[in-house]
Amino acid sequence: MDTLLTKGRSSKKSLVVAGCVPQGSRDLKELEGVSIVGVQQIDRVVEVVEETLKGHEVRLLNRKTLPALDLPKVRKNKFVEILPINVGCLGACTYCKTKHARGHLGSYTVDSLVGRVRTVKSEGVKEIWLSSEDTGAYGRDIGVTLPILLNAIVSELPPDGSTMLRIGMTNPPYILEHLKEMADVLRHPCVFSFLHVPVQSGSDSILSAMNREYTVSEFRTVVDTLTELVPGMQIATDVICGFPGETDEDFAQTVSLIQEYRFSQVHISQFYPRPGTPAARMKKVPSAVVKKRSRELTSIFEAFTPYNGMEGRVERIWINEIATDGIHLVGHTKGYVQVLVIAPRSLMGMSAIVKITSVGRWSVFGELIETLNQINDDIPLKEEKFSPAKCSPCSVPGEICACSTEPETCACEPQSCEGKISMEGGSVSRKDILPEDQNSQSLFKWLLRKRKNYRQKMAENETALGSKKKEERDQRSVNSWDLVDRILLGGIFVSIFTILALILHLGFW
Repeated sequence: MDTLLTKGRSSKKSLVVAGCVPQGSRDLKELEGVSIVGVQQIDRVVEVVEETLKGHEVRLLNRKTLPALDLPKVRKNKFVEILPINVGCLGACTYCKTKHARGHLGSYTVDSLVGRVRTVKSEGVKEIWLSSEDTGAYGRDIGVTLPILLNAIVSELPPDGSTMLRIGMTNPPYILEHLKEMADVLRHPCVFSFLHVPVQSGSDSILSAMNREYTVSEFRTVVDTLTELVPGMQIATDVICGFPGETDEDFAQTVSLIQEYRFSQVHISQFYPRPGTPAARMKKVPSAVVKKRSRELTSIFEAFTPYNGMEGRVERIWINEIATDGIHLVGHTKGYVQVLVIAPRSLMGMSAIVKITSVGRWSVFGELIETLNQINDDIPLKEEKFSPAKCSPCSVPGEICACSTEPETCACEPQSCEGKISMEGGSVSRKDILPEDQNSQSLFKWLLRKRKNYRQKMAENETALGSKKKEERDQRSVNSWDLVDRILLGGIFVSIFTILALILHLGFW
């Protein structure tokens, strides 16, 4: 934050700061002379900016009723809605600044959240991510429970699984009493079988110093129960290395816990003392030791191979992102394993069946087999270059499909599949949806493709006829041309004569 403030001041720009840090540490010297928007005043950000541009310093830090769920916004990903279900928390962790900034738990009503789900679903959202400082604590201030909310939301989702729900981070204490109900929800076809449950340490003494309000045994109960009751369940966790008072034995217990469960995702951080928190006043572990422990745990975690057994499996995925390489699309399995596939961007926002072809440390690679949902209307259909149910996308029109052992043309050819694209619920004529593509195809390109297909069929026939007949045909092919060759040659001569005639005509002028 200091760097951003310094950069803003040096460029002579007006500054407005928002978020947990200014809300929880409003008296920081670095915040002098800048406007501040509190975490529950975000709906007034335009007003604050306007007053700041007039030269006024504005500070809106008072807490009020819960912010509206329908504030205007532009989604970073138009297919994903991040939906807060509550603000604040019930915990009092000794290292955390969130309680200072967000305050006590405040939950949105079930009806308001369900109403928001209906709205975003009608806007084309395909994934709804529930967010919270502690999802498990939801509703304890208004007399309801998390399973009640989740079941109400799930009942609004399409039964075909075209819109999915992802449940946010939950601490162990408030989910322990709802484990079986949570397992029922996580098994639902419209809910990702994934949960983020931070453990922070594998030592009970350190958990007590953190005031985490659970034991390692209770964390194990959460993981073991959900893993047993939910097929394909994936659990992510967090670990803080070097919390004040952490001994070598405490750290060894953390390492042992991570090695035992071999979580596919572990967020490892080094302890940082937040000003004003009880942990900031505790005796610190030497920074060199903290860094050493962090490196050691990271090395152990990165050596895991959590996806090794997935190769060859057929999975349903939900595709909502483009990979950073600009080539692959990013989808997730029901267990929220990241799958990279090469496919048209028209599949964004859709669900598909893929075969896992290879696995990496952080994600797996898949081959498209079939699409399941309706094509996204916002993306031009002409990007649909192939029939997902038939073959993988081909890079050059006219190539033989790699998924077939038979010599048939790829579905990105206009003459294949009788000029139709296969989709769920029937076929759509390419002539109907892509008239401009049909008109733009020249006779010359068509002849080239026909010639290539003809040569391919000849080559396969040669293999079947045997080497002797192949040699005879090769000898004859030297002395004879097929019809396509003659047409092409004739076209070339006509073009040459036309060019010469034009040159002579212009020369006389």
